[in-house]
Amino acid sequence: MTIVLAHADSEPGRAALVAALREATDHAERLVVVPATRGAHLTVEAVTEEAPDLVRALLAAGGEVVVEEGSVGDPSDAVVQVAQRHDARLVVVGLRHRSPVGKAILGSTAQRILLDATCPVLAVKPG
Repeated sequence: MTIVLAHADSEPGRAALVAALREATDHAERLVVVPATRGAHLTVEAVTEEAPDLVRALLAAGGEVVVEEGSVGDPSDAVVQVAQRHDARLVVVGLRHRSPVGKAILGSTAQRILLDATCPVLAVKPG
């Protein structure tokens, strides 16, 4: 099976990475990492640098880490499309604190993933 991570270079993004790596390791699964920020480019090496011990544990358990660039456009759409293409059992996304005004004016990438994903979504807060 596959877990898809909506990756962001932020504190919530790092919390989501840790949660996704632990979940993938527990089940020896493939972790597909998708950049969740417009214009972001990501490599397996960069993911490994963020959490080297957890990546090694996943590989030792028989899992793997793959980075897949989403299509051009909205990052939430890319994450949902990748999850559907891989028949993911889980999507993991980090949540950041937003002000009431920010919540009313703009939807977040995480919110759109929660609403549009066809599989369960694990929303992770840093802390």
